[in-house]
Amino acid sequence: MDQKAAGFYKIDAAKIGRGWHEMGPIRPPSEGRDASLLLRVTRNCPWNRCEFCATYKKERYSVRTVDEIKADLEVVRGLAEELRSASWRLGFAGAVGEEIVMAVINSSPEIYSRQQSDARLAHARLHSLVNVANWLATGARTVFLQDGNSPQIRTADLVAVLSYIREIFSSVERVTSYARSKTIARKPFEEVVQLRQAGLSRLHIGLESGCDEVLAEVKKGVTAEEHIAAGKKTKEAGITLSEYLMPGLGGKKWSTKHALESARVLSEIDPDFIRLRTLVPRRGTPLYERVLAGEFEPLTEDELVEEIGLFVENLNCHAYLVSDQMSNLLWEIEGRLPEDKPKILTVIRNYLQMPLISRLKVQLERRLSSYLAVYARLEEKVAAKVEPAAAAVQKEAPDAPQKVKEALDALKQAFI
Repeated sequence: MDQKAAGFYKIDAAKIGRGWHEMGPIRPPSEGRDASLLLRVTRNCPWNRCEFCATYKKERYSVRTVDEIKADLEVVRGLAEELRSASWRLGFAGAVGEEIVMAVINSSPEIYSRQQSDARLAHARLHSLVNVANWLATGARTVFLQDGNSPQIRTADLVAVLSYIREIFSSVERVTSYARSKTIARKPFEEVVQLRQAGLSRLHIGLESGCDEVLAEVKKGVTAEEHIAAGKKTKEAGITLSEYLMPGLGGKKWSTKHALESARVLSEIDPDFIRLRTLVPRRGTPLYERVLAGEFEPLTEDELVEEIGLFVENLNCHAYLVSDQMSNLLWEIEGRLPEDKPKILTVIRNYLQMPLISRLKVQLERRLSSYLAVYARLEEKVAAKVEPAAAAVQKEAPDAPQKVKEALDALKQAFI
């Protein structure tokens, strides 16, 4: 059989080394949209005490060496070369898509088959192959450094990593990382400039709140003034700044102050992006236990929207505000400040002015849509909550608000 016609390309195992590069568990949605290359610089989170976060709990923080990270980059380079070679050999002129990935997988079962003795190794190799292929498919332009706080490592080491990325991948235009405000606030300004000069383009910082009382209660480990210092330093160094706000983090107790102080802090920082990440108390977190104990009273969907409205009303900056995560109810909250503020507030006002039954319908439809974007169908225990809620809304039953709340609780825990 003609190998080209069969979609056959035997990968050169010597060029890809161990065949996988280490990746962490999360990245911002914007890095997923851009299919960024994921490169693990540190493992887990050096703070790891935030009461709302479940991502790194029970995991130890550790720093990878520069040599380890460079070795991963060599694996990535080998995979990229083999994928491009397969594309040319199979008549796709260098373009890398699903056909090329499947050709490589099917023709190299000794590397990628999950039937082999070490299934975890096969999975790691498949994960790397897909990450590199998606990265190539979008132009190999963006790299995201994982995990929770890459600038925590020695500046000289991070500069070495950034320099090596630029050295071996000329197509890279943006290198991004999560960072803690505490880390950036403590780092000398000259070192932050060095990181930018070496190729660090953007930092994603979890502000969560600008209210000191809220920050203390959720054990964020940073103050409002440290948030401001870190944000200003990042901007002054020439690094694009994306700040994350968590509506609802103050609960009913601190809702107003959370909104107003967060608006004050972010107005003073004037970041490039403000991204909304509405609080969902997650099972297994200290905050969830506080909810069960009656020590933390979460906001309702409507109260969350009202809080976001108060926050936006008091913002005075030039950031691009975006609601780009499943935890948010109103995805259409988006625009450049200050010029789009009236449009954003109109979106919020229009929702709040709907009749109750219409708001419940929006809540249920939006949350269900997010769930089904992740899962093919409703789990039985989730469906047992969603179906009665939908029926109650349809009939405008008196118990519709309670049934919708129960359905939302089940849906959110499943996909957040």
